[in-house]
Amino acid sequence: MSRRRLADFDPAPNQGGNPRLYEIENRAADRRGLVLQAMRRAAPWAGRTLVDLGCGSGFWLPGYAGEAAEVIGVEPDERLLPLARSRSARTRVLHGSAEQLPLADASVDVVHARFAYFFPPGCDRGLAEVMRVLRPGGALVAVGNDLRAGEFAELLRRSPWAAELADGGPRDAWWARRGAERTAVLSDWRFDSRADFEAVLHLEFPADVVEPWLARRPDARGLSYGYLLFTVQKTLSVVC
Repeated sequence: MSRRRLADFDPAPNQGGNPRLYEIENRAADRRGLVLQAMRRAAPWAGRTLVDLGCGSGFWLPGYAGEAAEVIGVEPDERLLPLARSRSARTRVLHGSAEQLPLADASVDVVHARFAYFFPPGCDRGLAEVMRVLRPGGALVAVGNDLRAGEFAELLRRSPWAAELADGGPRDAWWARRGAERTAVLSDWRFDSRADFEAVLHLEFPADVVEPWLARRPDARGLSYGYLLFTVQKTLSVVC
């Protein structure tokens, strides 16, 4: 079966390239559930229809299904669709992207974009598409890195690909102009073994960045991690 061309999709080398290792990363992330608590406060999904936009391998889908009336995963990477669809019989997973959501107008209550499509400016079409599928009063919660807080941010600031985003200013301003509520959460990664911790850091960062950092912390099996949540409610005044 042919697929629609998803012009806004750039494959992620971490998850799409190594889903087994990314699974270990997901299990280590935010074990205390601080981010989930903040997401739930920002846009409760109990008894509602929730879309996990950029759901990847579907790691979070079963947890959402335990509370929501309906859970729909949307994922552009065809390599990850079978994994996501195998997670739970209570969820649907569709091929789509931020700018091409295979959903009807005003058909969902909450959209999560968790580490997906979170590098504004340049996300106007995606935001407009999310607003199209949200019901009035619904909300988008976009989760990304806090580039100012935590040890993970320290590594990001040393990484060439993230250097221009080190202060987060353009991103924060973009969301502010669109009426987003900004929430910072300081959590952590906690791994079961040093080997898993090292493998994931090498997945996420260049060797010349991560190896000196690890050498200075020979007993570490985790790090502090800052998250930022941007919540946009669907109202008639939303500007995209």
